[in-house]
Amino acid sequence: MAFTHTNERGTLYHLNKKDVTLKSTGRVQTIYYFSKDSRSTASDKPDGYFVKENSRTGLPFLTKKK
Repeated sequence: MAFTHTNERGTLYHLNKKDVTLKSTGRVQTIYYFSKDSRSTASDKPDGYFVKENSRTGLPFLTKKK
């Protein structure tokens, strides 16, 4: 089941993930991002992370739990 988040303004966002190769080291790293539309790259929320929102724009982002 893909993770979704509704921000304080009422906009629904879908969590996606993508594996990218870093140019400097060649290491493969997974990045997570939110989109307004549902995509084939939909993902569950990774363990140890929670969602915060940018107070100015309302865009959600993932942060690690402390």
